[in-house]
Amino acid sequence: MKKENIYKFLYIVAALLVVGFAIAFGVDAYKYNTGGYLGSAPLYAYALVRAVEFIFPSVIVFVAALICKKKFAKK
Repeated sequence: MKKENIYKFLYIVAALLVVGFAIAFGVDAYKYNTGGYLGSAPLYAYALVRAVEFIFPSVIVFVAALICKKKFAKK
């Protein structure tokens, strides 16, 4: 892979992490509403955990993609 195209790969990884968050949180919400979780934690606690697992790394990868795009841009 050329250095000029690394940022595209990083954008895809960031997007996949956001999609993973949506799917994982959707499963959590479904289990929460149907009684699949027996804990007493509110739903926003599950959302916060999923955000730390998926959204925070996604932001880091997205910023890395922006930096790579600026660094390796053709002049």
